[in-house]
Amino acid sequence: MSNRVSTGMPGLDEVIDALRPGDNVVWQLNDLSDYQRVARCFLSQVQKDGYDCHYIRFASHPPLLPETSTDDPSLRCHTISTNDGFEGFTRSIYELVSQVGKYAFYIFDNLSDLLDQWGSDLMIGNFFRIICPYLYKLDTIAYFAINRGGHSFATVAGIRETTQVLLDLYHQEDTIYVHPLKVYQRYATTMYLPHKLTDGQCVPLSSSIDAARFFSALAPSFSNMSRHVDSWDRLFENATRFVGEKESEESTAMQDKLRRLLLSDEGRIGILAREYFSLEDLINIKIRQIGTGKIGGKAIGMLLARNILIKGGKHAGLEPELILEPHDSFYLGADLFYTYIVHNDCWYLRTEQKKEANYFSKADTLRQRLLAGSFPEDIREQFRQMLESFGQSPIIVRSSSLLEDDFGNAFAGKYESVFCANQGDLQERLASFEKAVRQVYASTMDPDALKYRVRRGLHQKDEQMALLVQRVSGDHHGRYFYPLMAGVGHSRNLYVWNERLDTHAGMLRIVFGLGTRAVDRVEGDYPRIVALDHPQMSSHDSRDDENTYSQHYVDLIDLQQNALITMPLEELVREEKDIDLSDVGEIDWEESQRLAELGFTGRQKWLLNFRKVLSDQTFIKQIRTMIHLLEKAYQYPVDIEFTINKRSERQRVINLLQCRPLQTKRLGPSVPFPENIDKRNVLLQAKGHFMGGNVCINIKHIVYVNPEKYAQLPDQDRYQVARLIGQLNHDLFDPEEAPTLLLGPGRWGTSTPSLGVPVAFSEIDHTTALGEVSFETAGMMPELSFGSHFFQDLVEANVFYLAVLPHIKDNYFNLELLKRKKNIFIKIMPQHYRWADLIHAFDFSGEQMTLFSDITTQRLLCICLAC
Repeated sequence: MSNRVSTGMPGLDEVIDALRPGDNVVWQLNDLSDYQRVARCFLSQVQKDGYDCHYIRFASHPPLLPETSTDDPSLRCHTISTNDGFEGFTRSIYELVSQVGKYAFYIFDNLSDLLDQWGSDLMIGNFFRIICPYLYKLDTIAYFAINRGGHSFATVAGIRETTQVLLDLYHQEDTIYVHPLKVYQRYATTMYLPHKLTDGQCVPLSSSIDAARFFSALAPSFSNMSRHVDSWDRLFENATRFVGEKESEESTAMQDKLRRLLLSDEGRIGILAREYFSLEDLINIKIRQIGTGKIGGKAIGMLLARNILIKGGKHAGLEPELILEPHDSFYLGADLFYTYIVHNDCWYLRTEQKKEANYFSKADTLRQRLLAGSFPEDIREQFRQMLESFGQSPIIVRSSSLLEDDFGNAFAGKYESVFCANQGDLQERLASFEKAVRQVYASTMDPDALKYRVRRGLHQKDEQMALLVQRVSGDHHGRYFYPLMAGVGHSRNLYVWNERLDTHAGMLRIVFGLGTRAVDRVEGDYPRIVALDHPQMSSHDSRDDENTYSQHYVDLIDLQQNALITMPLEELVREEKDIDLSDVGEIDWEESQRLAELGFTGRQKWLLNFRKVLSDQTFIKQIRTMIHLLEKAYQYPVDIEFTINKRSERQRVINLLQCRPLQTKRLGPSVPFPENIDKRNVLLQAKGHFMGGNVCINIKHIVYVNPEKYAQLPDQDRYQVARLIGQLNHDLFDPEEAPTLLLGPGRWGTSTPSLGVPVAFSEIDHTTALGEVSFETAGMMPELSFGSHFFQDLVEANVFYLAVLPHIKDNYFNLELLKRKKNIFIKIMPQHYRWADLIHAFDFSGEQMTLFSDITTQRLLCICLAC
């Protein structure tokens, strides 16, 4: 390619001093045929000069150039789909340009056509900011077009800043005019005048009379005040004229378009969105949106659930306007995530990270860049306005990615949610909020999230991160802020510990204070598990057990510290003299008396058993009805997150924070258990305390971490045990070829090594059955974490869960059976021989070690049938 390249129009070449390698040429136009004319002139010149030209075809408008030509191999047409969203489209073009290489020639379809797919000027600006510098770097020449008046002034200004050549192309009667607006590193005295284009010649309109006549004829195209806003805003503004009017073909088409751009029109969520979101609903969402694009799965689920209850609640005996706490959430559109990436020059790094070879290795670099980024000033101003509307109420910034909370993919706990105490002046609150947004964005590069996407086959899918910003539900209690209760609810109860319980009745997992202790597997603390058909039935056998396995710590927001904190319940009771916990617990008089005898006068010991609220039949009926209304609408079991506060002494209100399809294993048909059992061949026998339905699994390997020896290790060695289990998970475990039962002390996946083995879930995800063995003397006890994020991981990975509790009646654990077998750990991992006394691996191939379970009878049996 020479230093001067012709446009194919000698007169224009003379005006702009020809084209140069690296030029991106943007034509603003009213009539596509005008662009077609100049594009074909350019194509002819490129072919005449002996080069290939690449036509990038993506628009719905008629083709500018022949899409196929056997006679002319120098014209290469590349059809790029826009169906994969901004990232897929942009990445496809980026990869094509990379493949073609330097000194190439391109003609693109009209970029304005992308508005129909993306709905947003913002994303067209982002596309241009990514692709044009790359084309410039490769010394290419590329033609682009945009519709005059079709984009906001800000978008055109961004394009002007990025491109090398910007030309207005006008058509008046039979005459075409070209008006150069920017020509990079070139100047002539008449260059920036409008020129009349005739027979390849350009004649400047140099006289004031000609120029005035020309621009006065164009005046209407400059008077569009709506160009001060993004096309996204104009689209929704246009939609308001249909609100309250009789439904028409035009209004239905508008509603469908808004739903596609804002929510989803795909799969079962798309079907539900069509049924439960009106045009007015969609416009109300837009009013509370910052940025553009979809609001993501978590936000859709929350709004959808509320609409289902409002629409169907009264018919089911509910009064939604009385029992549902109002919400005033804001939504950061998914396009803002890409805008942040582009604004901070991270797009090329993200593109490299998406490659198979770099998927994990470049993730932390990108994560650090995302944590250190800044926001465009116009977005920051919208953040300020949102924070002013919240005042100094605490808020939470929650992930709401496009794939999150959908059927089949919960992403439970994979992305961050960040509480903002939201205290201080506006500048301090803005800094805290922006830090929270950066944290959630950066969590897309968290190793667990990346491994989850790979495991679910989602790692190459477009995963934009929208955000849901919610006012924290609760009230001020002195210097603290928290709700009365919070928790999760499931419309199915797969952890039934008693034969009287019905799996279809549903369950709750509730805590006092913020709900983080209900959704996370917290150390040394236990939420209250509630079977909705028998809400007061406890899963514990004694008062001592009920006390031990109850909640002892509270998550709350400290308004003075401006932070989320965890506080011992006893300390909160001591500090807040007037605190009333009668709704969530009762005084343990025996323990309180013991404290008094020890000299701790005035100290009361509370047991958080939620007996009062669980005995309120009206309330239990309300929440049970809500959950099953949602299940009926979804036609699928559901999982909700909620808070409960008191409106008055008799009236409780529920804030529905989240709703998603409940990832569950099917119960499966009942399986016959073996008869005439020889107890010497039984490894495990239990009544209840398992999750995973009715199973009959042939176990090939058993890996057992010795609790007694594990308890003697320093923490550093306990982490090493976790890493070794991870290696076994990768090298030995195989759900199809080598089903493995993994047994270990206390809690798998704990962050506190003294309570169990601190593995990441990706280090046990190939396990077929996972057992938590109690070791009371060291304080390592299982936690039946039904409803937690850990449980969601187990279900999605199809892992059967069991708690091994030998100290409980009707439970049996026969270690002698394992002692009869040879430990093959050294054979598998000879370099780690010193751990063979602690990590035992056994091969039961051909011995029919079989795990049986039955939900109805709550029977569990693991037996060697051919030993």
